[in-house]
Amino acid sequence: MKGKPLVSIVSAGLSKFGKLEGLYAREIFAEAAKEAFDRCPNLNPKNDIQAMFVGHMGEAYEHQGHTGATMADWAGLLHIPATRTEAACASSGAALRAGIYAVLSGLCDVVMVGGIEKMTHRTTPEVTEYLAMASDYPFEQWHGITFPGLFALMATAHMHKYGTTEQHLAMVSVKNHYHGSLNPKAHMQKEITLETALSSRVIAWPLKLYDCSLITDGASCLILTRPELAKRYTDMPVHIVGSGQASDTIGMYEREGFTSLVSAKIAANKAYEMADLKPEDVNVAEVHDCFTIAEIIAYEDLGFCKPGEGSGLVEKSETKLGGGIPVNTSGGLKSKGHPVGATGTAQAYEMYLQLTGQAEKRQVGNAEVGLTHNVGGSGATATIHIYRRG
Repeated sequence: MKGKPLVSIVSAGLSKFGKLEGLYAREIFAEAAKEAFDRCPNLNPKNDIQAMFVGHMGEAYEHQGHTGATMADWAGLLHIPATRTEAACASSGAALRAGIYAVLSGLCDVVMVGGIEKMTHRTTPEVTEYLAMASDYPFEQWHGITFPGLFALMATAHMHKYGTTEQHLAMVSVKNHYHGSLNPKAHMQKEITLETALSSRVIAWPLKLYDCSLITDGASCLILTRPELAKRYTDMPVHIVGSGQASDTIGMYEREGFTSLVSAKIAANKAYEMADLKPEDVNVAEVHDCFTIAEIIAYEDLGFCKPGEGSGLVEKSETKLGGGIPVNTSGGLKSKGHPVGATGTAQAYEMYLQLTGQAEKRQVGNAEVGLTHNVGGSGATATIHIYRRG
C-alpha cells in the first residue's frame, strides 16, 4: 500500500464559520453538504452515497444526540447507514478514518464524511465545561483545570525547556489571522498586530485571548470514493495516501513530558510510512492550533523542524504564505474558528482547495502534497492524513 491512494476526495463542502444565530446544527450541516453536491454535478447523492460518518463532540450544546441519522436526513440522504464518531476535537478526523475503512473494506464505493458543532448559543462557562469533558474527570476536571490551563502547562514547559517566548506565541496568532483575512468563510476575517496579541487579556498565563481558538458554529464534509472510480466524478481528485491515528493517556498528568504529543508523533510516523513520504515532501499543512503553543509543538511533532526549533519557524515566516512550509492557510482554528466536531474535515476541505488550485488569495503555488493534523483533547487522540494532488 505504500504510496498508493487509499481513497480519493472528489468533492468537499464547508459552511460559513462563525456565530450562526437562528440555525440548528442540522441546517448548518445541510449548507456544507449542498456545497459538496454542487461542486460535483456528476454525483447523484441519493443513488451514489452508500454510507455517512459524522464527527460530533457533544450532545450538550443542543441537547441533541443521534447525530448520524439527523445529519443524513437533513443532507437529503435518508435511509443510508449513518454513524456518529466522537474523539473530542478530533471527532471528524476519526470520521475520515472511518470513511477510509468503509471504502477500503469494499463495502462502499462512495461515502460522505464530515463534522458539525453548534456552540455559540451557549455561554463561555458552559462551553468551557462541555469541552473539559474531553479531559480526565477525577484528576483534571474535578480540580477545576480547563483546556486553556492544560495548554498553558505545555507552553510554560516549552518555554522552560527551549526558550520559547510569549512573542513567539503571538507571532502564530498574527500569521493565522493574516491567513484568515484571506478566507471568506473564516469566523474572524481580520488581521491583527503583534502588539494587539501581546496586550490582550491573560486567559491562563502565558496564553492570552489571542492565543486561544474561537468558539464557533460550523460544518464540513467530504465525498470519498475508490481511486479507480474518481474520474467518474471529477477531473481533479485529491488522493489520500497516508492515514494515521494514535491515542495517549486521557490525563495529561500521566505523561512523561508536556512539550510534545506522543499520539501525534506516532500517527504522523504511520501516515508518512504509508504515504512513502517524508516531512520535507509536504508543501502545505493544516495543524490543530487550538492554542498557539499547539501549532509550535505540531511543527516539531510532524518533523517540520527539530524539537525546540518550532518557534524559529514562525519567527522566520517559514510557515506563512510564501514561506517554505505554509501552515494553516485557512486561518486555522485561531482565525477560521473551531467548531470542534467539524475541525478535522474542515482541515481536509482546505487541502482539497489547495491541491486543486481553488484556494484563491491564499493559494500555495505548485502545492502537490498536503497534511492535516487533528488533535482530540490535550492529545489523547491524534489523527494525521496526507494528501496528494490527483
